[in-house]
Amino acid sequence: MSGFEERPQRMPHYHGHRERLRERFRKGGPAALADYELMELVLFMTIPRGDVKEPAKALIKRFGSFAEAMAAPAEQLRKVEGVGGRVADNIAIIKAAADRIARGEVQERRVLDSWQGVIDYCRTAMGFADKEHFRILFLDKRNALIADEVQQTGTVDHTPVYPREVIKRALELSATALVLVHNHPSGDPAPSDPDIRMTKTIVEIAEPLGIVVHDHIIVGRKGHASFRGLGLL
Repeated sequence: MSGFEERPQRMPHYHGHRERLRERFRKGGPAALADYELMELVLFMTIPRGDVKEPAKALIKRFGSFAEAMAAPAEQLRKVEGVGGRVADNIAIIKAAADRIARGEVQERRVLDSWQGVIDYCRTAMGFADKEHFRILFLDKRNALIADEVQQTGTVDHTPVYPREVIKRALELSATALVLVHNHPSGDPAPSDPDIRMTKTIVEIAEPLGIVVHDHIIVGRKGHASFRGLGLL
């Protein structure tokens, strides 16, 4: 018998942490968790062992919030220490699933009967993008969604929009109403003077053709702005 007493092996500090975090989520839902803890749950699905708290915190610190991290481009995600290609892919899949669910809410009802669903969908799809996108929801005479199309993608602070092309596409789809949507990557959804001028031009071209512009919504990290709500339509 050896004269040396075998010491018990120390468990890693994160032992049991995953199950405790899952239990908190089961009992309290996402509201019971901080952003980095919700991100840990996402990372658990790709990183089966080890401590993921530090990369989760690094993602939130780098992008500012859980929502912004989930919407970040894959190449930016990979720059965060502890985040590889599989993690970036998994985050992209979850983001795509969230977009599909939000879009389904809009498709299943008349758009004007589910306005909050429209806002939620637009913010989920575009609110945290790093470039401007100009999107149009084309509606029929019952205000049901015919098509949802991103017409243009621009830079961090500008998207070229061609009003006559917008109306041309509406006529091709036999749309009788439109909801214009774009995002401000700066986070501030307040409309700019060019936004206002462009919207007025589209309305002026659309009106004689019997096409109604219901609203122009701008989304960003800090919320959304509605042209109709602001009295600009």
